[in-house]
Amino acid sequence: MSLGKPRIVVLDDWERALRRLADWQAIDGQADVTVHHEPLIGAALVAALAQADAIVLMRDRTPFTAELLAQLPKLRYLVFTGTRNARLDLAALAARGIPVSHTEFGPSKDSTCELTWALILAASKQLASHTRRLREGQWRSDAAEPLPQTLAGQRLGLIGLGEIGARVARVGNALGMEVVTWSPRMTVERAQAHGVGFVPLDELLATSSVVSLHMVVTPATRHLLNAERLALMQPGCLLVNTSRAELIDTAALVQALQQGCPGLAVLDVFDVEPLPLDAPLRQLPNVLLTPHLGFVTEQVFQRFAAGVTECLQAWLDGRLLVRPLG
Repeated sequence: MSLGKPRIVVLDDWERALRRLADWQAIDGQADVTVHHEPLIGAALVAALAQADAIVLMRDRTPFTAELLAQLPKLRYLVFTGTRNARLDLAALAARGIPVSHTEFGPSKDSTCELTWALILAASKQLASHTRRLREGQWRSDAAEPLPQTLAGQRLGLIGLGEIGARVARVGNALGMEVVTWSPRMTVERAQAHGVGFVPLDELLATSSVVSLHMVVTPATRHLLNAERLALMQPGCLLVNTSRAELIDTAALVQALQQGCPGLAVLDVFDVEPLPLDAPLRQLPNVLLTPHLGFVTEQVFQRFAAGVTECLQAWLDGRLLVRPLG
């Protein structure tokens, strides 16, 4: 640590991508930079940030609360990756007069759509179990089990039809699926404009072979899929969530999966991330889990890395801040 140099702390670079994808040489010459690759909580988090003049947040992986800010007397600047951060207390930062900048996002909506379909196809074609069987020296199962599914002609129910949901709908249509949608403010006309049908939520859950979530969390949509609504789903239904974990009551989902309705869940997002080792979801045979990969692509992180270094360099040079909030 060099005396007199600003101290910059980067949190949650789990992918070890920010330094690899950008040139930090000039910043390293002007500041002491520490990058954390593992999640930090509690006292360890405060200790890591206590002397920071500037902090870089990787999306919303670490909540940045007023309570945390109160323990960081030296903080003068904050940067987060992406274009929004729902777990950042902007009012508390503004009260301290701490400016906030952000990066561009890159093709995250495309990547999330692609992951959604990778997971739907992997689950419907039973790729995980067939790959495991081959590695174990087998060719087919010794038991009489349900075979992989054909998606063409099946109903795809999309809860939410925003930018990502609309992309997912186009692929569903291209595969020959019957695509229907519901959201709190959906209309027949808007659904038809995307080539899909509009049905009530209960009907969507009861009649769809695949249900995929694509909406933001609000007080009205938190735990939208509760025990009552999960019970409406078909025993063979596939439930996919690459959106937000809070849209589903996880405890109710675990019970529903144990009872076989829905028959399979494919999840990329979780209430606590990284997913704890003792999480009940890890123990269920009828789940396919991925570690929040929806936005994790080389192209997206190239934008993140370039944006972070651009913001930090402007701040260190005393120039106008790049992409400031407010």
